[in-house]
Amino acid sequence: MKKFIVIPDSYKGTLSSENICKIMAEAILKRFPEAQVITLPVADGGEGTVAAFLQAVGGKRIEAIVTGPLGAKVLAFYGLLPDGIAVIEMAAAAGLPLVGENLLVGKTTTYGVGELIAHAVEHGAKKILLGLGGSATNDGGCGMAAALGVVFKDKNGVSFLPTGTTLVNIASIDISAVKDKLLNIPITIMCDIDNPLYGSKGAAYVFAPQKGATPQELPMLDEGLNHLADVIEQDLGLSVAQLPGAGAAGGMGAGAVAFLGGELTPGIEAVLNVVKFNELLEGADMVFTGEGCFDSQSLMGKVISGILKRTYAKNIPVIAVVGGIKELPEDAYSKGLKAIFSINQLPQALEEAAPHSKENLARTMDNILRLML
Repeated sequence: MKKFIVIPDSYKGTLSSENICKIMAEAILKRFPEAQVITLPVADGGEGTVAAFLQAVGGKRIEAIVTGPLGAKVLAFYGLLPDGIAVIEMAAAAGLPLVGENLLVGKTTTYGVGELIAHAVEHGAKKILLGLGGSATNDGGCGMAAALGVVFKDKNGVSFLPTGTTLVNIASIDISAVKDKLLNIPITIMCDIDNPLYGSKGAAYVFAPQKGATPQELPMLDEGLNHLADVIEQDLGLSVAQLPGAGAAGGMGAGAVAFLGGELTPGIEAVLNVVKFNELLEGADMVFTGEGCFDSQSLMGKVISGILKRTYAKNIPVIAVVGGIKELPEDAYSKGLKAIFSINQLPQALEEAAPHSKENLARTMDNILRLML
Protein backbone atom coordinates (compact mmCIF):
# COMPACT_ATOMS: atom_id res chain seq x y z
CA MET A 1 0.00 0.00 0.00
CA LYS A 2 1.37 3.38 -0.98
CA LYS A 3 1.65 6.18 1.54
CA PHE A 4 1.29 9.80 0.48
CA ILE A 5 1.70 12.94 2.59
CA VAL A 6 -0.09 16.08 1.39
CA ILE A 7 1.25 19.26 3.00
CA PRO A 8 0.60 22.44 0.98
CA ASP A 9 0.62 26.12 1.83
CA SER A 10 -2.38 28.10 0.58
CA TYR A 11 -2.69 29.68 -2.83
CA LYS A 12 -3.07 33.13 -1.30
CA GLY A 13 -6.43 34.68 -2.12
CA THR A 14 -7.48 31.67 -4.19
CA LEU A 15 -7.48 28.36 -2.30
CA SER A 16 -6.92 27.67 1.38
CA SER A 17 -4.46 24.97 2.38
CA GLU A 18 -7.42 22.93 3.69
CA ASN A 19 -9.13 23.07 0.29
CA ILE A 20 -5.91 22.12 -1.49
CA CYS A 21 -5.46 19.14 0.84
CA LYS A 22 -8.99 17.97 0.07
CA ILE A 23 -8.55 18.25 -3.71
CA MET A 24 -5.14 16.56 -3.67
CA ALA A 25 -6.33 13.72 -1.43
CA GLU A 26 -9.39 13.06 -3.62
CA ALA A 27 -7.19 12.94 -6.72
CA ILE A 28 -4.78 10.48 -5.09
CA LEU A 29 -7.52 8.15 -3.89
CA LYS A 30 -9.15 8.20 -7.31
CA ARG A 31 -6.03 6.64 -8.86
CA PHE A 32 -4.73 4.80 -5.78
CA PRO A 33 -7.88 3.83 -3.83
CA GLU A 34 -5.98 1.66 -1.34
CA ALA A 35 -3.40 4.32 -0.52
CA GLN A 36 -2.83 5.89 2.88
CA VAL A 37 -3.13 9.66 2.52
CA ILE A 38 -2.10 11.98 5.36
CA THR A 39 -3.22 15.60 4.90
CA LEU A 40 -1.50 18.42 6.76
CA PRO A 41 -2.72 21.92 5.85
CA VAL A 42 -0.11 24.59 6.50
CA ALA A 43 -0.40 28.26 7.43
CA ASP A 44 2.43 30.70 8.00
CA GLY A 45 1.30 32.29 11.27
CA GLY A 46 -1.31 34.61 9.85
CA GLU A 47 -4.98 34.02 9.22
CA GLY A 48 -5.82 30.33 9.10
CA THR A 49 -2.99 29.13 11.32
CA VAL A 50 -5.21 27.98 14.18
CA ALA A 51 -7.62 26.20 11.82
CA ALA A 52 -4.73 24.45 10.07
CA PHE A 53 -3.28 23.12 13.32
CA LEU A 54 -6.65 21.98 14.64
CA GLN A 55 -7.36 20.09 11.43
CA ALA A 56 -3.91 18.52 11.42
CA VAL A 57 -3.66 17.34 15.03
CA GLY A 58 -7.03 17.98 16.67
CA GLY A 59 -7.76 20.07 19.74
CA LYS A 60 -10.22 22.81 20.73
CA ARG A 61 -10.95 26.27 19.35
CA ILE A 62 -11.34 28.55 22.36
CA GLU A 63 -12.96 31.98 22.17
CA ALA A 64 -12.34 34.94 24.46
CA ILE A 65 -13.37 38.59 24.64
CA VAL A 66 -10.24 40.74 24.46
CA THR A 67 -9.16 44.28 23.65
CA GLY A 68 -9.09 44.95 19.92
CA PRO A 69 -6.48 47.04 18.10
CA LEU A 70 -8.47 50.28 18.59
CA GLY A 71 -9.41 49.60 22.22
CA ALA A 72 -12.92 48.22 21.76
CA LYS A 73 -13.69 44.70 22.92
CA VAL A 74 -13.64 42.00 20.24
CA LEU A 75 -14.30 38.26 20.12
CA ALA A 76 -10.99 36.53 19.47
CA PHE A 77 -9.86 32.91 19.60
CA TYR A 78 -6.96 30.50 19.80
CA GLY A 79 -6.43 26.76 19.49
CA LEU A 80 -5.51 24.44 22.35
CA LEU A 81 -3.93 21.28 21.00
CA PRO A 82 -4.11 17.89 22.74
CA ASP A 83 -0.54 18.14 24.03
CA GLY A 84 -1.15 21.48 25.72
CA ILE A 85 0.24 23.76 23.01
CA ALA A 86 -1.78 26.95 22.56
CA VAL A 87 -1.69 28.23 18.98
CA ILE A 88 -2.38 31.96 18.77
CA GLU A 89 -2.76 34.10 15.66
CA MET A 90 -1.93 37.64 16.72
CA ALA A 91 -4.24 38.82 13.92
CA ALA A 92 -7.21 37.36 15.81
CA ALA A 93 -6.84 40.17 18.36
CA ALA A 94 -4.82 42.82 16.49
CA GLY A 95 -5.41 42.15 12.80
CA LEU A 96 -6.16 44.58 9.98
CA PRO A 97 -9.74 43.33 9.45
CA LEU A 98 -10.55 44.42 13.01
CA VAL A 99 -9.93 48.10 12.23
CA GLY A 100 -11.92 48.24 9.01
CA GLU A 101 -11.43 51.62 7.37
CA ASN A 102 -9.91 53.12 10.53
CA LEU A 103 -6.27 52.62 9.58
CA LEU A 104 -4.61 54.34 12.54
CA VAL A 105 -1.36 52.41 12.84
CA GLY A 106 0.16 54.93 15.26
CA LYS A 107 -2.65 54.37 17.76
CA THR A 108 -3.36 50.65 17.49
CA THR A 109 -2.38 48.18 20.19
CA THR A 110 -1.47 44.51 20.58
CA TYR A 111 -2.96 44.45 24.10
CA GLY A 112 -5.52 41.83 23.12
CA VAL A 113 -2.76 39.45 22.03
CA GLY A 114 -1.38 39.52 25.54
CA GLU A 115 -4.86 38.86 26.90
CA LEU A 116 -5.16 35.81 24.64
CA ILE A 117 -1.81 34.51 25.91
CA ALA A 118 -2.92 35.04 29.52
CA HIS A 119 -6.23 33.28 28.84
CA ALA A 120 -4.41 30.31 27.31
CA VAL A 121 -2.05 30.03 30.28
CA GLU A 122 -4.97 30.19 32.71
CA HIS A 123 -6.64 27.37 30.79
CA GLY A 124 -3.70 25.01 31.03
CA ALA A 125 -1.44 25.84 28.09
CA LYS A 126 2.03 24.39 28.61
CA LYS A 127 3.57 26.04 25.55
CA ILE A 128 2.64 28.99 23.35
CA LEU A 129 2.97 29.01 19.57
CA LEU A 130 2.49 32.63 18.48
CA GLY A 131 1.87 33.36 14.81
CA LEU A 132 2.87 36.76 13.49
CA GLY A 133 1.18 38.23 10.45
CA GLY A 134 -1.69 40.41 9.31
CA SER A 135 -1.34 42.96 12.11
CA ALA A 136 -2.76 46.49 12.21
CA THR A 137 -0.10 47.59 14.70
CA ASN A 138 3.32 49.17 15.05
CA ASP A 139 3.76 49.11 18.83
CA GLY A 140 6.69 46.72 19.06
CA GLY A 141 4.56 44.27 21.03
CA CYS A 142 4.33 46.68 23.96
CA GLY A 143 0.56 46.32 24.23
CA MET A 144 0.87 42.55 24.41
CA ALA A 145 3.56 42.89 27.05
CA ALA A 146 1.52 45.33 29.13
CA ALA A 147 -1.44 42.94 29.20
CA LEU A 148 0.89 40.34 30.72
CA GLY A 149 2.25 42.65 33.39
CA VAL A 150 5.20 44.48 31.81
CA VAL A 151 5.36 48.04 33.11
CA PHE A 152 6.39 50.92 30.84
CA LYS A 153 7.12 54.29 32.45
CA ASP A 154 7.82 57.70 31.00
CA LYS A 155 10.51 60.14 32.14
CA ASN A 156 8.29 61.26 35.03
CA GLY A 157 7.94 57.72 36.36
CA VAL A 158 4.31 57.43 35.24
CA SER A 159 3.26 54.10 33.77
CA PHE A 160 1.43 54.12 30.41
CA LEU A 161 0.44 51.90 27.49
CA PRO A 162 2.74 52.65 24.54
CA THR A 163 1.49 52.66 20.97
CA GLY A 164 3.34 53.45 17.77
CA THR A 165 3.27 57.20 18.26
CA THR A 166 4.24 57.09 21.96
CA LEU A 167 7.09 54.55 21.92
CA VAL A 168 9.47 57.51 22.07
CA ASN A 169 8.12 58.32 25.54
CA ILE A 170 9.31 55.07 27.13
CA ALA A 171 11.98 55.75 29.75
CA SER A 172 12.03 52.39 31.55
CA ILE A 173 10.76 48.83 31.22
CA ASP A 174 10.08 46.35 34.04
CA ILE A 175 9.36 42.74 32.98
CA SER A 176 9.51 41.10 36.42
CA ALA A 177 5.75 40.39 36.56
CA VAL A 178 5.61 38.66 33.18
CA LYS A 179 8.56 36.45 34.13
CA ASP A 180 6.50 35.04 36.98
CA LYS A 181 3.35 34.65 34.86
CA LEU A 182 5.10 32.75 32.07
CA LEU A 183 7.49 30.76 34.23
CA ASN A 184 8.43 27.48 32.50
CA ILE A 185 6.12 28.19 29.54
CA PRO A 186 8.21 28.25 26.34
CA ILE A 187 7.06 30.58 23.58
CA THR A 188 7.80 29.89 19.93
CA ILE A 189 7.24 32.76 17.50
CA MET A 190 6.29 31.82 13.96
CA CYS A 191 7.91 34.33 11.65
CA ASP A 192 8.67 34.05 7.94
CA ILE A 193 10.34 37.40 7.27
CA ASP A 194 13.80 38.58 8.28
CA ASN A 195 13.26 42.35 8.48
CA PRO A 196 15.05 44.21 11.29
CA LEU A 197 13.15 46.30 13.81
CA TYR A 198 13.82 49.71 12.29
CA GLY A 199 15.53 51.40 9.38
CA SER A 200 14.76 51.36 5.66
CA LYS A 201 13.91 47.64 5.80
CA GLY A 202 12.30 47.77 9.23
CA ALA A 203 8.73 47.45 10.47
CA ALA A 204 7.65 51.04 9.88
CA TYR A 205 9.02 51.77 6.43
CA VAL A 206 8.20 48.38 4.92
CA PHE A 207 4.89 47.43 6.53
CA ALA A 208 3.26 50.50 8.12
CA PRO A 209 2.08 52.06 4.83
CA GLN A 210 -0.30 49.17 4.24
CA LYS A 211 -1.66 49.79 7.73
CA GLY A 212 -2.50 53.41 6.96
CA ALA A 213 0.74 55.29 7.74
CA THR A 214 1.36 58.38 5.63
CA PRO A 215 4.85 59.21 4.30
CA GLN A 216 5.01 61.96 6.93
CA GLU A 217 4.32 59.50 9.77
CA LEU A 218 6.94 56.92 8.81
CA PRO A 219 10.01 58.70 10.28
CA MET A 220 8.18 59.16 13.60
CA LEU A 221 7.10 55.52 13.75
CA ASP A 222 10.59 54.36 12.84
CA GLU A 223 12.12 56.62 15.50
CA GLY A 224 9.79 55.07 18.09
CA LEU A 225 10.97 51.57 17.27
CA ASN A 226 14.59 52.73 17.34
CA HIS A 227 14.02 54.24 20.77
CA LEU A 228 12.28 51.08 22.00
CA ALA A 229 15.32 49.03 20.99
CA ASP A 230 17.58 51.39 22.93
CA VAL A 231 15.51 51.09 26.12
CA ILE A 232 15.28 47.30 25.77
CA GLU A 233 19.07 47.15 25.57
CA GLN A 234 19.42 49.59 28.46
CA ASP A 235 17.00 47.87 30.86
CA LEU A 236 16.87 44.27 29.69
CA GLY A 237 20.38 43.84 28.33
CA LEU A 238 19.15 42.51 24.99
CA SER A 239 20.05 43.71 21.51
CA VAL A 240 17.05 43.00 19.29
CA ALA A 241 17.24 45.74 16.65
CA GLN A 242 18.96 43.68 13.95
CA LEU A 243 17.53 40.31 14.94
CA PRO A 244 16.13 38.72 11.75
CA GLY A 245 12.37 38.93 12.08
CA ALA A 246 12.42 41.66 14.73
CA GLY A 247 10.38 43.89 12.44
CA ALA A 248 7.62 41.36 11.87
CA ALA A 249 4.07 42.46 12.71
CA GLY A 250 4.94 46.04 13.61
CA GLY A 251 7.91 45.04 15.73
CA MET A 252 6.11 42.21 17.50
CA GLY A 253 9.02 39.94 16.63
CA ALA A 254 11.36 42.04 18.75
CA GLY A 255 8.82 42.49 21.53
CA ALA A 256 8.00 38.79 21.86
CA VAL A 257 11.70 38.00 22.19
CA ALA A 258 12.51 40.82 24.60
CA PHE A 259 9.42 40.79 26.83
CA LEU A 260 8.34 37.13 26.72
CA GLY A 261 11.64 35.34 26.17
CA GLY A 262 10.27 33.91 22.95
CA GLU A 263 12.25 32.23 20.19
CA LEU A 264 11.81 33.29 16.57
CA THR A 265 11.57 30.40 14.15
CA PRO A 266 10.39 29.95 10.54
CA GLY A 267 6.70 29.13 10.58
CA ILE A 268 7.12 25.90 8.68
CA GLU A 269 9.69 24.58 11.19
CA ALA A 270 7.22 25.14 14.02
CA VAL A 271 4.46 23.43 12.07
CA LEU A 272 6.57 20.39 11.18
CA ASN A 273 7.70 19.99 14.77
CA VAL A 274 4.17 20.14 16.18
CA VAL A 275 2.68 17.67 13.70
CA LYS A 276 5.68 15.34 14.20
CA PHE A 277 6.47 15.40 10.50
CA ASN A 278 9.66 13.37 10.83
CA GLU A 279 7.69 10.49 12.32
CA LEU A 280 4.98 10.74 9.66
CA LEU A 281 7.62 10.46 6.94
CA GLU A 282 8.44 6.90 7.96
CA GLY A 283 7.32 4.63 5.14
CA ALA A 284 6.14 7.49 2.92
CA ASP A 285 6.44 7.00 -0.85
CA MET A 286 5.77 10.58 -1.93
CA VAL A 287 5.12 14.05 -0.51
CA PHE A 288 2.93 16.56 -2.32
CA THR A 289 3.29 20.22 -1.41
CA GLY A 290 2.60 23.56 -3.05
CA GLU A 291 2.07 27.31 -2.79
CA GLY A 292 0.56 30.11 -4.80
CA CYS A 293 3.70 31.25 -6.61
CA PHE A 294 7.03 29.46 -6.74
CA ASP A 295 9.97 31.87 -6.91
CA SER A 296 13.50 32.39 -5.64
CA GLN A 297 12.21 32.78 -2.05
CA SER A 298 10.46 29.41 -2.03
CA LEU A 299 13.65 27.59 -1.10
CA MET A 300 14.73 30.19 1.47
CA GLY A 301 12.78 29.51 4.65
CA LYS A 302 9.28 29.06 3.30
CA VAL A 303 7.05 25.99 3.39
CA ILE A 304 8.61 24.05 0.54
CA SER A 305 12.17 24.59 1.77
CA GLY A 306 11.29 23.41 5.27
CA ILE A 307 9.74 20.24 3.90
CA LEU A 308 12.70 19.53 1.59
CA LYS A 309 15.18 19.77 4.47
CA ARG A 310 13.48 16.80 6.12
CA THR A 311 12.51 14.71 3.11
CA TYR A 312 15.96 14.99 1.50
CA ALA A 313 17.58 13.32 4.50
CA LYS A 314 15.20 10.37 4.13
CA ASN A 315 15.39 10.24 0.31
CA ILE A 316 11.64 10.75 -0.08
CA PRO A 317 10.60 12.43 -3.33
CA VAL A 318 8.64 15.69 -3.21
CA ILE A 319 6.39 17.07 -5.94
CA ALA A 320 5.33 20.71 -5.74
CA VAL A 321 2.03 21.66 -7.37
CA VAL A 322 1.82 25.43 -7.46
CA GLY A 323 -0.34 28.22 -8.80
CA GLY A 324 2.44 29.62 -10.94
CA ILE A 325 6.20 29.45 -11.45
CA LYS A 326 7.89 32.85 -11.45
CA GLU A 327 11.47 31.68 -10.98
CA LEU A 328 13.06 28.25 -10.75
CA PRO A 329 16.41 28.34 -8.88
CA GLU A 330 19.11 26.16 -10.42
CA ASP A 331 19.54 24.19 -7.21
CA ALA A 332 15.84 23.39 -6.74
CA TYR A 333 16.19 19.76 -7.83
CA SER A 334 19.45 19.15 -6.02
CA LYS A 335 17.68 20.01 -2.74
CA GLY A 336 15.28 17.10 -3.11
CA LEU A 337 12.50 18.50 -5.26
CA LYS A 338 11.51 15.76 -7.69
CA ALA A 339 9.32 17.89 -9.94
CA ILE A 340 7.28 21.09 -9.98
CA PHE A 341 4.03 21.72 -11.85
CA SER A 342 1.94 24.83 -12.35
CA ILE A 343 -1.82 24.29 -12.34
CA ASN A 344 -2.47 27.09 -14.82
CA GLN A 345 -3.64 25.79 -18.19
CA LEU A 346 -3.45 29.02 -20.18
CA PRO A 347 -1.34 32.21 -20.15
CA GLN A 348 -3.85 34.19 -18.12
CA ALA A 349 -3.78 36.97 -15.56
CA LEU A 350 -4.43 35.88 -11.96
CA GLU A 351 -7.92 37.38 -11.90
CA GLU A 352 -8.86 35.24 -14.91
CA ALA A 353 -7.20 32.04 -13.70
CA ALA A 354 -8.21 32.21 -10.02
CA PRO A 355 -11.88 31.20 -10.47
CA HIS A 356 -10.73 27.98 -12.16
CA SER A 357 -8.14 27.00 -9.54
CA LYS A 358 -10.11 24.05 -8.12
CA GLU A 359 -10.60 22.29 -11.42
CA ASN A 360 -7.10 23.19 -12.62
CA LEU A 361 -5.55 21.72 -9.47
CA ALA A 362 -7.65 18.56 -9.72
CA ARG A 363 -6.73 18.12 -13.39
CA THR A 364 -3.03 18.68 -12.76
CA MET A 365 -2.97 16.21 -9.87
CA ASP A 366 -4.78 13.61 -11.96
CA ASN A 367 -2.24 13.95 -14.77
CA ILE A 368 0.66 13.56 -12.34
CA LEU A 369 -0.91 10.49 -10.76
CA ARG A 370 -1.61 8.90 -14.13
CA LEU A 371 2.15 9.01 -14.74
CA MET A 372 2.71 7.21 -11.45
CA LEU A 373 0.37 4.32 -12.21
